[in-house]
Amino acid sequence: MATIPQPVQQTSAKAAPAAQGARTELPVQGMTCAACVRRVEKALRAAPGVQDAAVNLVTRRATITYDAQATTPAALASAIVEAGYEVPEVPSAASFPEAAPTAGLPAAPQADGGPATSPIAGVRATSTAPERPAATADVPPPRPQSSAADRAAAMDAAEQKEQRTLRRDVAIAALLTAPLLAMAMSHGAIPAFDGALARWLSLALATIVVFGPGRRFFRLAWSALRHRAADMNTLVSLGTGAAWLYSTAAVAAPGLFPHAEHGHAPPVYFEAAAAIVTFVLLGKLLETRARKRLADAVRGLVALQPKTARRVRGDAEDEVPASSLAPGDLVRVRPGERIATDGEVVDGASAVDEAMLTGESMPVDKTAGSVVLGGTLNQSGALVFRVTKTGADTALARIVEAVEQAQGSRAPIARLADVVSGVFVPVVLGVASLAFAAWLAIDPTAAGLATAVERFVAVLVIACPCALGLATPAAVAVGTGRGAELGVLVKGGAALEAASRVDTVLLDKTGTLTSGRPELTDVVDLAGHGEAALLGLVAAAERESEHPVARAIVEGARGRGVGMEPASAFRAEIGHGIEARVSGRLVRIGTAAWLKRAGVDTAALETEADRLAALGRTPSFVAVDGRLAGLVAVADRPTEEARRAVAAMDELGVEVAMVTGDRAGAAHAVADELGIRAVFAEVRPEDKARIVRDQRAAGRRVAMVGDGINDAPALAGADVGIALGSGTDIAVASADVALIRGGIAGLPVALGLARATLRTIRQNLFWAFIYNVIGIPIAAGLLYPFTGWLLSPVLASAAMSLSSVSVLTNSLRLRAFGRP
Repeated sequence: MATIPQPVQQTSAKAAPAAQGARTELPVQGMTCAACVRRVEKALRAAPGVQDAAVNLVTRRATITYDAQATTPAALASAIVEAGYEVPEVPSAASFPEAAPTAGLPAAPQADGGPATSPIAGVRATSTAPERPAATADVPPPRPQSSAADRAAAMDAAEQKEQRTLRRDVAIAALLTAPLLAMAMSHGAIPAFDGALARWLSLALATIVVFGPGRRFFRLAWSALRHRAADMNTLVSLGTGAAWLYSTAAVAAPGLFPHAEHGHAPPVYFEAAAAIVTFVLLGKLLETRARKRLADAVRGLVALQPKTARRVRGDAEDEVPASSLAPGDLVRVRPGERIATDGEVVDGASAVDEAMLTGESMPVDKTAGSVVLGGTLNQSGALVFRVTKTGADTALARIVEAVEQAQGSRAPIARLADVVSGVFVPVVLGVASLAFAAWLAIDPTAAGLATAVERFVAVLVIACPCALGLATPAAVAVGTGRGAELGVLVKGGAALEAASRVDTVLLDKTGTLTSGRPELTDVVDLAGHGEAALLGLVAAAERESEHPVARAIVEGARGRGVGMEPASAFRAEIGHGIEARVSGRLVRIGTAAWLKRAGVDTAALETEADRLAALGRTPSFVAVDGRLAGLVAVADRPTEEARRAVAAMDELGVEVAMVTGDRAGAAHAVADELGIRAVFAEVRPEDKARIVRDQRAAGRRVAMVGDGINDAPALAGADVGIALGSGTDIAVASADVALIRGGIAGLPVALGLARATLRTIRQNLFWAFIYNVIGIPIAAGLLYPFTGWLLSPVLASAAMSLSSVSVLTNSLRLRAFGRP
């Protein structure tokens, strides 16, 4: 494994001012392939005031960054409608700054259940730009920004409506296509299927299928043509239209074809036209069902919030919709119920399961003054809490919003599919036309014309680029959703791809690799009292102090089962030590210099104190009745989760280094214990950012992991910034990935999931490309002279539909990531 280069002094700092702008998300209905995505993006980017636009085929949402003084969401929706698509829901001008991430996280709870920091980072700002009426499109009037629950409900309703329509159309198409296939496959074996009546019946059945369930393809293809574009619907409509027109002419005017006067009826392809529509619609139905599973992560989180709550007013208690709660309301929660929204307990005591938000495996005790979070489960007792946050401001809503945005973003690798799809349809039309001309030139007879039409239709149908457009967004949606379930919040496809390439991880020490609080590590008895007796005296004296070291000693004594007598005459000198009387003895604990001023010689233990200090521990000398009695030491110890995470990083082939502002001795002690070889100690916050730049300049893909304000510059400067969910809001806002469950233990999960997602994207793209590379020549008949292989339009339509389903199914395999 390569060694991480040591930092080089560097004074220049890169300024990266954040672009300012408003951002909104619009649902888009009617998209079917990557070409649709490109057309919507092109229409949005051409609209006045739009700075950037990204459209996701899987989530059916457009994310637009725009100048709030130049345009509005309603005007942007108009641009989408004018491009030929539907916008079922238009938000108001409420937006948030481009530079302020909306992903907020719940903070780790304190002992009393209250969060250590504010649970949410990044508050959405409201634009003051005046609303302008939409230009020409029929767009619903703007209304207040919908909540996550409203968006999930709207998406559910739209998908259910689409599924009902597709089920109806598939049933009609299949019912009418079955006799067409039976007649086509009889090949004269059944006389009733081979006469003029059967041909006219075939025309009637195929016409109903093509212009009934199949009318959507013609409508969307016409919309694309009006905008001088071509997409999947263009290919399907051309294929089915050509087969239907040729066959209709053969039935209605057979005299137009050679040899008709000799009684030879020209061949018809009604079954191909109908089967193409049926199979493509069936593929769409399967696709919508698979796509519904992609949003399970968001729906699962939204479902955690109860629909109703018991509001308390005086002696009255009313059950009201949770959405009607307002800050200041009092709400009663009974055992076994979920908490409706964020608040502060004013009465009662209980234990609350917060695992779904904080990852805390044990229920957290809640008493008066404790903070409770919406969606968490009340377990043992009844609580009354005062509402502090509602709607989009709650911790649960922020997490849902972050997952939605991540699923709606694209990884940079998607550019490959975008470039290909931009030229794909024109190339396919060219190939289909060449195949038609070549087969007709080989055999200019009626049979040759029929074969040429068949090849033309087969090429158009099998080349539909559905799978190509779904390859990246499907994997990103499943990967980010699975990450949310595992406590890893990834802020978008770009962050997911960057995390998959990480080869170097820089870790902060305090609070990241360690618990962030001191623990008792050593008790050295010099006077012969015994370690337990000495610790009992020290803990009894320290119990009166609020210092973190004092609390560590007291907790350590309790953990070892050591009893503590009452103390009196407590006195503390900040920065030096404390003294108190315990069972009539004068106990002093502090620095060597402080004890020497009191006449206590510490020379006998100074060597041991130096040894412990070299191990990163903080020793304190103990004197009893004016004589040196021993020493105690505390340290911020590495956690077991950190030990496992570092080992897992090593298995992934990722180099790990520690970057900390702590003393070199303490840093190296923790590094040695964890097996970390590279250490950057006693560095200032700006040094951390410089070290990140140095590592990147050396060609490394760097992830920085931290939890404090001092880590924010380094988090922002790394290829991937990873924040602990228990950290500060500023650190979380600066990060690309947040570990909201299990602390540092989520780091290998995040990197492993990112690698698995990118691997899935590559697999999807490979199969989408290979499918077209192999399928198009066979459909065109290029291999026929050598192998005799020809692909009928019916089989081509089935294969095209299955290719999209296979991409979605492959992406859904990511839902099993991390399961035993």
